[in-house]
Amino acid sequence: MKTYVATPADRERNWFVVDAAGKTLGRLATQLADQLRGKGKPTYTPHVDTGDFVVVVNAEKIRVTGDKLAAKRYYRHSGYPGGLRSRTLGEMLERRPEEVIRRAVRGMLPRNRLGRKQLTKLKVYAGPDHPHAAQKPQPLEIDA
Repeated sequence: MKTYVATPADRERNWFVVDAAGKTLGRLATQLADQLRGKGKPTYTPHVDTGDFVVVVNAEKIRVTGDKLAAKRYYRHSGYPGGLRSRTLGEMLERRPEEVIRRAVRGMLPRNRLGRKQLTKLKVYAGPDHPHAAQKPQPLEIDA
């Protein structure tokens, strides 16, 4: 029996919407990463992007355990000497809650061209509204 290999021509892309309110950050991110990669499909092929589009709403209402709001830090560097900046998770949720989920999912995708392409299919919004109603996204149940 020959091994099935998906091609970009025969892949099927669906749109899903996920409500992040009250969900735990890491548990949600792992399931979003699997959905973006297409790991739940029988046509999954590791080197082909067979995943779906995922729209995440209510990113500002995400939940974390323990003291992560004050202890977890996000770092970025400007490229100049002394240009290292950091923010806590609490500050990030106030300023850019979408970035918290995007970064968590990015860490769970492959670190190559394919992973960067898969991350573009993730659409994250802080509030309950999103502009993707024309794509008719189906609600996706995440057990987090």
